[in-house]
Amino acid sequence: MPGALNRKLFRDLLHMRGQVIAVALVVACGVASFVLLRNTYRSLLATKTSYYYEYRFADVFAQAKRVPKWIIPRIAEIPGVAVVQPRIVSLVTVDFPNVEQPASGLMISIPEKRTQMLNDLHIEMGRYIEPGKRDEIIISTSLADRNGFKPGDSISAVINGKWTRLQIVGTALSPEYIYEIRPGDLFPDNKHFGVIWISIEALESAFNMEGAFNDLTISLSPGANEQKVITMLDAILKEYGGLGAYGRADQTSNYFIVNELAELQVSGTIIPAIFLGVTAFLIHLVLSRLVRTQRDQIAVLKAFGFSNSTIGWHFLKLALLVVSGGIALGTLVGWYFGLQLTELYTEFFRFPLLEYDMSGQVLLIASLITFGAASIGALSAVNKAVSLPPAEAMRPEAPASFQASLLERLGLQRFLPLSIRIIVRNLERNVVKAVLTIFGISLSVALLIVGFYFFDAIDQIIQIQFKTVFREDATVFFNEPRPARTRYEIMSLPGVIKSEPYRIVPARLRNGHRSRRTALLGIDPNGELQRLVDKDFNIYRLPPDGLILTTTLGESLGVRPGDILTVEVLEGERPVLQIPVADLVNEVLGMSAYMSLQSLNRLLQEGGTISGARLMVDDAQASKLYGQLKLTPGVGGVLIPGSILENFNETLARTMGTSTAVIVLFAAIIAFGMVYNGARISLSERGRELASLRVLGFTKREISVMLLGEQAILTLLAVPTGYLLGFGLCYLLTTSIDTEMIRLPLVISGKTYALTFLIIVCAAILSGLLVTWRLRSLDLIEVLKTRE
Repeated sequence: MPGALNRKLFRDLLHMRGQVIAVALVVACGVASFVLLRNTYRSLLATKTSYYYEYRFADVFAQAKRVPKWIIPRIAEIPGVAVVQPRIVSLVTVDFPNVEQPASGLMISIPEKRTQMLNDLHIEMGRYIEPGKRDEIIISTSLADRNGFKPGDSISAVINGKWTRLQIVGTALSPEYIYEIRPGDLFPDNKHFGVIWISIEALESAFNMEGAFNDLTISLSPGANEQKVITMLDAILKEYGGLGAYGRADQTSNYFIVNELAELQVSGTIIPAIFLGVTAFLIHLVLSRLVRTQRDQIAVLKAFGFSNSTIGWHFLKLALLVVSGGIALGTLVGWYFGLQLTELYTEFFRFPLLEYDMSGQVLLIASLITFGAASIGALSAVNKAVSLPPAEAMRPEAPASFQASLLERLGLQRFLPLSIRIIVRNLERNVVKAVLTIFGISLSVALLIVGFYFFDAIDQIIQIQFKTVFREDATVFFNEPRPARTRYEIMSLPGVIKSEPYRIVPARLRNGHRSRRTALLGIDPNGELQRLVDKDFNIYRLPPDGLILTTTLGESLGVRPGDILTVEVLEGERPVLQIPVADLVNEVLGMSAYMSLQSLNRLLQEGGTISGARLMVDDAQASKLYGQLKLTPGVGGVLIPGSILENFNETLARTMGTSTAVIVLFAAIIAFGMVYNGARISLSERGRELASLRVLGFTKREISVMLLGEQAILTLLAVPTGYLLGFGLCYLLTTSIDTEMIRLPLVISGKTYALTFLIIVCAAILSGLLVTWRLRSLDLIEVLKTRE
């Protein structure tokens, strides 16, 4: 007997192959999205952890003006300090071949002989520097790839005021510069900036630093108190111009990576949860309707003596087999796309190794949710059928009570053809089924809105940050703060139409027990080349006094407008200031503290000192300007917004765009699966009714209109509902993906709504064509048989 049920099971799978494939694809997309995003996050986290450990990423970092080396034993005696590594670090002007604008390089000293060190190098091409060769350098892989450098090439750099020819002998990666950006930047610009490692003897001689250092990295012992180490280290370095030590959490590269992983963790939890939840509901809806179409077969099985449990297990196997195929396919697809996305992230973040973690726990969670939804859907339908006596269950379900439809009560039926009146009556008789169908399709619409939303968010960020906030043609920054007269010297440079100076001061902001290490950015309150703009395009004007903080920084410090903030300046005389918070601005990127340039200069008692200037440049004289800036002492480099935007599109936008494209693909498949299953199951439920109408003289075209017209109405009603649900899900994402690095604006373009509608319409049309083909094969003879 079990063999007979198994044969029936496989015949059912073959007969319902269209629905089976559609359900399996829906399951596969839900599982794949979960596996893809969760495993990508886990893999990147494992890769980062492994890389940090193998290449000895430091725990504490500190910079100062000039510290004698004899102080190192004193630092090593601080409780919790395991390894102390002094070095020399300097930002220098660099001339790259085939790059018109001045570039800058962060020179970092390394031992002449290869030895284990903190933030060790992974040589990707070439070799390590040779002892005694002070002109040999190793450059970062990002810099080499972006500019086409390879071992054997040479570049020029201004080292302590002198142009020096340097020979590239290798390219390398370091855990300290996984995310390689210039100090103060938000995005990489490897066309104009990169890390350069050179022998410590070369930098000691060039900068008169024999017997001294200006940068320090420290590794801590297990269980060490990081904050106590930092406090004691600051006390030692204060008299040597220390700029304030900080832990790994505030190290620039690690900070960006942690924030990106936090964003990926949130999106990798919420988006798969949405997809899997929607998938579970759709499977429940589809399978419960699918099993109800076999009501008469269940009755026959009961009449032949099969127990309720046996029948329930038979249909449960049907559901589990369908779902199992989807889970297997989804796991494979999720693994593939997850590996591709993880590899893309490792290119973006420059990891030398990749540990792709295909977690069994992730797969188990996805499988349990999917199997649970399928089992509940199938068994709930079976339970209703087996609860009836066989003789009653073998009858068709009692017809619904007929009454005049709303159109008929309004007297509008005479304006409509008979087929449309039948559609309206059927919808009114099956309100619950219609509502569930509308809700199911609307969920697939919502998934499409969520998928396309990320493209809208990226476009909005670009419009805000690169079109509205930064409006300059170039930004010049200096190696160290420059006096007030530099403002006028900049305006005298060739091609400069307008100049807006700015001041950057490293500082630690405190409010009670909360503190954040950041920088005060002093800008012109009336400036037009850099403005404060929130994610809704509202422009903020700087007050004469007081700070404006980004909302995220204000929340981190627990302050509101009107509160007084303690500001510990980390350069010069290191004054401690009490400054009121004037306002909070909800910017889309980063955490910043702004104030009037004049107010900042006054508080620091430094006249008109500036750190750089934003320039509007005459295109005709740009080459002449950049050529002169390359030869100007004190110029640390030039930022080109266009180049930064290009890097943004190649890095963050590319990774987000790739993952979003995959999500949109999954959402489109789910949309088709839902629409097709709705139409196909409606055909199964109404097959005898439609065939009877054919016997009574209705044409194939007319019965097609009755079936597909009903599905079209339900689909059109589902679209606006799906729009609302999608907007709500996007709001949930914007409030959840709110990291220190990026805040997604809540913006859904008309293009997104139009594309979503187009995909749903295409899914409906394709489903209609497939169902119409099935309608042509209705067996009219079977309909004429009596089912008493």
